[in-house]
Amino acid sequence: MTVAVIEAVEAGERGATRIADRVVAKIAARAAREALPGALPEDADAPRATVTVHRGAAHVRISLGLDYPCDIGERCAAVRRQVTERVEALAGMEVPEVTVSVERLHSARIRAAAQGRTR
Repeated sequence: MTVAVIEAVEAGERGATRIADRVVAKIAARAAREALPGALPEDADAPRATVTVHRGAAHVRISLGLDYPCDIGERCAAVRRQVTERVEALAGMEVPEVTVSVERLHSARIRAAAQGRTR
């Protein structure tokens, strides 16, 4: 009986792991939702993310709607922090850029007035 000896292969020599851009985009969109607990209006779409990965760095663009009135700058900063933190932790990628685009402001006053109207 012959016994084969298997040598340990260094981690860097085993291969590579590639995470698809769309997977990183899902992580980023979920992180954007986590950054705004209770701040997203009921009629708002969930945040959307697009990601471009180049040389291990993820460049992220988030599109979302916010309640009005609010501190838009503070909410966008919270989204940037959370997205950067979660993508780095879960995908192991550097995140040099997170662009947040506020697509729509949802006014609670206008929603309340619209609900009170009858046809």
